[in-house]
Amino acid sequence: MTAGMSSGTATVTLPADNQILITREFDAPRHLVYRAWTTPELIKRWWGAERAEVLSVEVDLRVGGRWRYVSRTYDGFEFGFSGEYREIVENERLVATEVYEPVPDHEALNTLTLTQSGGRTRLTILVEHDSRQSRDAHLESGMEAGMQDALTLLERVARSLR
Repeated sequence: MTAGMSSGTATVTLPADNQILITREFDAPRHLVYRAWTTPELIKRWWGAERAEVLSVEVDLRVGGRWRYVSRTYDGFEFGFSGEYREIVENERLVATEVYEPVPDHEALNTLTLTQSGGRTRLTILVEHDSRQSRDAHLESGMEAGMQDALTLLERVARSLR
């Protein structure tokens, strides 16, 4: 791969009946990926994946703190994602709940892990649902295409911070 090129798309696997594992390499150091993941004005640049306008981003980055992102699709559908931070290890790990607010009964637990090798970062997100049905509904929502686009933009934002 040429220096400065995108690291490509994420890999999505299903390690257990209730889990989704997302893995992607970034051409950026992990402190910049972490900063882009946790800073409201930077989140606004990648979260909507060019599929929706990000209307608001609230981040209370502390254990017990809440987060909430509200977006509106270009055809006018407004929706939010929200959750609570359970564990924070700066530049390395974030554990937080996540709820897609139009379907509030399907809370997931997301574990984001960032590992660095040289100036590159490996991001993994383990998404744990309460059931296979919730996991499958998440997968069938079209999340993967949007997530792929969002992570491409996340890498672009992280690299712009150099």
